[in-house]
Amino acid sequence: MDLYMMNCELLATCSALGYLEGDTYHKEPDCLESVKDLIRYLRHEDETRDVRQQLGAFQIMQSDLLPILTQHHKDKPLFDAVIRLMVNLTQPALLCFSSVPKEPSMRHHFIQVLTYLQAYKEAFANEKTFGILSETLYELLQLGWEERQEEDNLLIERILLLVRNILHVPADFDQEKRIDDDASVHDQLLWAIHLSGLDDLLLFLASSPAEQQWSLHVLEIVSLMFRDQNPEQLAGVGQGRLAQERSTDVAELEVLRQREMAEKKTRALQRGNRHSRFGGSYIVQGLKSIGERDLIFHKGLHNLRNYSSDLGKQPRRVPRRRRAAQELSVQRRSALNVRLFLRDFCSEFLENCYNRLMGLVKDHLLREKAQQHDETYYMWALAFFMAFNRAASFQPGLVSETLSVRTFHFIEQNLTNYYEMMLTDRKEASSWARRMHLALKAYQELLATVNEMDMSPEEAVKESSRIIKNNIFYVMEYRELFLALFRKFDERCQPRSFLRDLVETTHLFLKMLERFCRNRGNLMVQNKRKKRKKKKKVLDQAVASGNVPHSPEELETMWLILAEQLQCCTQDPELNVESMVPFDAASEVPVEEQRAEAMVRIQDCLLSGRAPQALALLRSAREVWPEGDVFGSQNISPEEEMQLLKQILSAPLPRQQGPEERGTEEEEEEEEEEEELQVVQVSEKEFNFLDYLKRFACSTVVRAYVLLLRSYQQNSAHTNHCVVKMLHRLAHDLKMEALLFQLSVFCLFNRLLSDPAAGAYKELVTFAKYILGKFFALAAVNQKAFVELLFWKNTAVVREMTEGYGSLDDRSSSRRGPVWSPEEEAQLRELYLAHKDVEGQDVVEAILAHLNTVPRTRKQVIHHLVRLGLADSVKDFQRKGTNIVLWTEDQELELQRLFEEFQDSDDVLGHIMKNITAKRSRARIVDKLLALGLVAERRELYKKRRKKLVPSNMPKDEGSLQDFCQEDLQDEEPLPEEENEEDEEKEESLDAEQDQGGSFLSTENLGQGLHQEGFSAPLLWLHNCLIRAADDREEDGCSQAAPLVPLTEENEEAMENEQFQQLLYKLGIRPPVSGQETFWRIPAKLSPTQLRRAASALGQPEKEEKLQPELEPRDLGEQGSSEEHQAEALRALLLARKKKVDLAPSEEEGTPGGKEQLKIATKKRHLLDSDEEQEEDEGRSKAEMGAPILQKKKRFLIEDEDESD
Repeated sequence: MDLYMMNCELLATCSALGYLEGDTYHKEPDCLESVKDLIRYLRHEDETRDVRQQLGAFQIMQSDLLPILTQHHKDKPLFDAVIRLMVNLTQPALLCFSSVPKEPSMRHHFIQVLTYLQAYKEAFANEKTFGILSETLYELLQLGWEERQEEDNLLIERILLLVRNILHVPADFDQEKRIDDDASVHDQLLWAIHLSGLDDLLLFLASSPAEQQWSLHVLEIVSLMFRDQNPEQLAGVGQGRLAQERSTDVAELEVLRQREMAEKKTRALQRGNRHSRFGGSYIVQGLKSIGERDLIFHKGLHNLRNYSSDLGKQPRRVPRRRRAAQELSVQRRSALNVRLFLRDFCSEFLENCYNRLMGLVKDHLLREKAQQHDETYYMWALAFFMAFNRAASFQPGLVSETLSVRTFHFIEQNLTNYYEMMLTDRKEASSWARRMHLALKAYQELLATVNEMDMSPEEAVKESSRIIKNNIFYVMEYRELFLALFRKFDERCQPRSFLRDLVETTHLFLKMLERFCRNRGNLMVQNKRKKRKKKKKVLDQAVASGNVPHSPEELETMWLILAEQLQCCTQDPELNVESMVPFDAASEVPVEEQRAEAMVRIQDCLLSGRAPQALALLRSAREVWPEGDVFGSQNISPEEEMQLLKQILSAPLPRQQGPEERGTEEEEEEEEEEEELQVVQVSEKEFNFLDYLKRFACSTVVRAYVLLLRSYQQNSAHTNHCVVKMLHRLAHDLKMEALLFQLSVFCLFNRLLSDPAAGAYKELVTFAKYILGKFFALAAVNQKAFVELLFWKNTAVVREMTEGYGSLDDRSSSRRGPVWSPEEEAQLRELYLAHKDVEGQDVVEAILAHLNTVPRTRKQVIHHLVRLGLADSVKDFQRKGTNIVLWTEDQELELQRLFEEFQDSDDVLGHIMKNITAKRSRARIVDKLLALGLVAERRELYKKRRKKLVPSNMPKDEGSLQDFCQEDLQDEEPLPEEENEEDEEKEESLDAEQDQGGSFLSTENLGQGLHQEGFSAPLLWLHNCLIRAADDREEDGCSQAAPLVPLTEENEEAMENEQFQQLLYKLGIRPPVSGQETFWRIPAKLSPTQLRRAASALGQPEKEEKLQPELEPRDLGEQGSSEEHQAEALRALLLARKKKVDLAPSEEEGTPGGKEQLKIATKKRHLLDSDEEQEEDEGRSKAEMGAPILQKKKRFLIEDEDESD
């Protein structure tokens, strides 16, 4: 901008600042006011940023503001105002214009402002300037929080913002023209920061607990300092050239040498011994020109190989919206002294600041205390410093803050969010793609660090890596992430570097997953699928609303029956009309508008055969709505009234939903809304690596890999290896070589094989030859393979190419049943009509037995019956326990006889079901026994348990006690209510109950032993914890894993005792997961009933100890009174049993009949336990009470990390 075009007031204000004479700056008296005026001008600039551009053209930063800053920093008001003005002037151009303008004029203003910012950055590359800033910042940080004022905090923030703005200015590579190992403007700026000591102040701010508020500013400045650096190269500075770097350089030089030698050889072959000034013209046979004749070539024969029909054509211009995205981040090697300083800064930052700073920034992000998109700095720092730590000297403790499953979850959430926003916000797709690239780099570095932990010699580090991999591989979202990124890759907004990082990250993930599966055998992972909502059938809705269509013949038949009833009613003048109200007084619909509803009610009465009600309703409606004679006139005759009812019967009346139906619909809508929250069904399945790999076998993924392979000359050796490895997995491991049978891929292979430096890409060349060999072998069998080269293919097409066209149709047709002929359909109709009314017979089974056609399945017959209209739904043929509902008199007498015969046996119901003639379900027999009054309640039919025999060598008292325990633990079995239950389940349930009793006894023995060792208080604490957990789960209605936190030293010692831990295992309490949890946990799967039973098992030894004096014989010499001691023991244990189940204490202690009291106690226990609880306990007795279980196959279950820990 021309200086003479500058605003006069702005020029006068700049002149009033002062002047520079030599190296001394003389400020004017109005210098402070002039600075404030400039701040005011910047506040009111227009959208073109004219004030900013004029100040930049006037070079006010270089000529006035920087000299004032360095020479008059003692003037505190002036220093504060200059810092404010500098922060405003150095504001990034993207913030000034919100985004890069697309309009040419506005884009010109944007570039102009960016040019002035680059000039400011070059002027700031001065040690003296940063020395003043560092000195001022150091003095402010020396003040304590009680001495520091608000103005001091503002000045600290402005200094940090000024440093941030200067470092944020992008470099102008075209103007600088710096090479690697040369000091660029950014390097000069970093060196000035280092000499001034500002880097030490940044480390202090990052590590000091009192300066937490500046954590985000420090992280942003650090990220801008290392913007152009490579962490792996930076970690190796000062250690000499590594062997890997030397080998890489040698390989690159070898490739260049081979290409140069090939070009020299080609030129030598093209050059003849004698130069010919006449090149000549040639006819190329087999290559047609524009017409029908052969092509005429006017150049030398040595140029014929490079001939193409595109020579001389104007290249087609690609629209801007379809151009590939450009690389924005450029990495370069700084000067050696700058790299040494940055390496030392990284080492100190990792040792003293990283974990604390990253924890603070993560907390600010989660609590939404940061600005928008500040999480990008967090992800950059995570990727950079973890890579530096991995390349320098790998120490997992230095990056432990970001090395957890929660960090994986945080990165995955942001990556998914950026991915979704890139698809929806198309205008800012490039910005979202850059943020997604940062998140992908962080995710890649997390995986690389976990992979490096596997190589560690320390077992603790390996165990932590195993736990992290357990959680990562278990969750479905982490496995599906790469597939989603590949399928939605768009090269218009995502640069080639993003694709390279995505390929390398996928390669690392697959390698870790394959190794994990190979070492683990069977792997259980999480699986999620969406529930399919079933559509309601129109027929069901019609039946529910009563709007079932009737044929005219049916209506005519119905009217003949109704007419006889109406003949009697019309002659009765005293028909009760007042009892029928034709309208709903409580309805929101006005009475005048309810005439149509009254007409529908009359029709419903006629259709249901209630002729008197229909007639009464008609007469009452005539009195309510007399206008229009809709329901007949007041003087209507009986014949006309019957004719009107006939018309109403056959009229197609419009039906509206009643209030009840509306209410049910509202309830259904609420239920559907609740179901929408639970559309994803989570389950577990066994993981198969090849099945997971098949997900990558699609054209979109292959095209992305081929796109990256096209630049194989610019790719690193590792990148080319990752590409070839994935393509080899698809082609060789999955036997899908035809996925790569595409013309563009073959052109790439042709370019690769004809490359003079092909010897440097041995892996690529070998793979290309393998694919080409497979193609020509297939082309010898399938001539259409050459046409298939024009298209990208999916797995179905690949299978057809290799197995033959039509193979998929043959498979699908083989799955379908054979076609029904007209003769078979006629036979099906006859069989269905013949057997559908037979009682107690399965219609479909009878049809299958008599169907003399091609073998059919039950499902095929049912579906064809529905298709023919013989049945309404498939549900009509669902198998039930029995179709017999009614009992004949002979069957009732037989049942009564069988009950009287077996009522004294242990299993009354089982014997009745075996000997009854008409087989029925258990529930039907029980209901009939109750209806006949043979039993008073269902519990009288429970199967009675057998008692275990007492060994002969056991004393009499111990034998009686053993009998009592067996009776107490093995009560009567609840009666199952399921209709399809088989008799063979009885013995299995008996064995389960016996195992459960043994488990209780072992738990009680452990508890009694711990009581004797002095663990009474910890057992009481554990008892209270179980009762409290049971109460909480009953109140809340849901269960979560509850930790057992010992708060006393005695409880802590008990939790470390092996016998106490064995008791916890017996009770089903889960030990802590190593590395992730600290305390034992009560699993969420234990119900309140099971928790109370476990607590009662703990409390019983204590009660038995209290009763122990009563059980001990008072006189050891009285051996003859064993029966009295036995009676006393039975009475004492009976009291303990009653207290355990919270029953009232028995008053009948003096009765000697111990066995009768025992039966009463067992019956009362059944009154407390519900049928459902007993059924659950029978099924889970072995798994939850510690009974031994035979495992046929070992499985590894990956448990998700508990977020509550």
